[in-house]
Amino acid sequence: MTLESLKELRDKLKDRDEKIVKLLNERARISLEIGKIKKSQGLNIYDPSQENRVYHYLNEINEGPLPEGSLKEIFTEILSASRALQAPVSVAYLGPEASFTHAAAGSHFGKSASFSPQSTIFDVFDQVERRRANWGVVPVENSLEGTVKLTLDRLTSTPLSIMAEVFLLINHSLISTRNGLDEIKRVYSHPQALAQCQEWLKKNLPGCSLHEMESTAKAAQKVLEGDDGAAIGSSNAASIYGLNIISEGIEDHPSNVTRFLVIGRGENKRTGNDKTSIFFGTRHIPGALYNSLKPFAKKEINLVKIESYPIKERMWEYLFFVDFNGHMEEEKIKECLEDLQNQSTFVKILGSYPTGDTKS
Repeated sequence: MTLESLKELRDKLKDRDEKIVKLLNERARISLEIGKIKKSQGLNIYDPSQENRVYHYLNEINEGPLPEGSLKEIFTEILSASRALQAPVSVAYLGPEASFTHAAAGSHFGKSASFSPQSTIFDVFDQVERRRANWGVVPVENSLEGTVKLTLDRLTSTPLSIMAEVFLLINHSLISTRNGLDEIKRVYSHPQALAQCQEWLKKNLPGCSLHEMESTAKAAQKVLEGDDGAAIGSSNAASIYGLNIISEGIEDHPSNVTRFLVIGRGENKRTGNDKTSIFFGTRHIPGALYNSLKPFAKKEINLVKIESYPIKERMWEYLFFVDFNGHMEEEKIKECLEDLQNQSTFVKILGSYPTGDTKS
């Protein structure tokens, strides 16, 4: 390839870039018109089911060489900018900044949203319930550590709905103001992160003392004090706080995934690939749980998750948290939930929403 042919190719790119910018602005003008209609009809600016259809369509028409993941990242920002043109979008998340929940919120809503870190899961729900934020993002379960009980606790009582789910692959890095393993004498992180990296720590930093922090982001802030410590956190935390990445991918199990929920007001339309979450209670008699689950088997509805949850006001009595495939607008789901109402003491529908991409 000659320098002349390189210039020709760059001129072609410049021409394509000009067309892309024009089309993006044309798309933005259409988006503004859609925003006006949404406002007049009292509809949410953020519509997870519609955005899911957009991503699905893009995958169908994508002929490459751009990978699906890269295309989704590009359009996440396009959709984020479009929402921001229609109206400000505020998102409360379990902080602080650079936490994994922050990363999940950013990957879902894009950079044009306004993000506010909250100290607790309760505070995230509170911000959305008081309309100080449009949406909230909270962790609900981890593939290694299990369910986040505090999130289930708030879901039992909140008037909010689950609007979407986000899966995030958790990659841990050792980050510090120092540059090498031989300079590290103590390691800070959240107890879960320390547990998830314990074999690596034993092998590579056997003499280091371990110190628990309330979050991986707080651990990153701690090592900014400049002692001989390091934090276990994300590469994003290293970037935000200006720390060095000493080692990446130090988790003992590479398939470490956390599921997050987007909470807010409203209902999603069907996409054809949906999930529904509910709570239900059973009578305190033999066979009660079996009878409550029979409608799901009868209607051939796949249960994705079922977990017992203690009722705090009544000792040794439980609610059951259930995720299943399908949308509450589907006829067989309606019939199943009606049968469940007859068999149970309590049923609360938390929401139907597009099934999240576990490859995120």
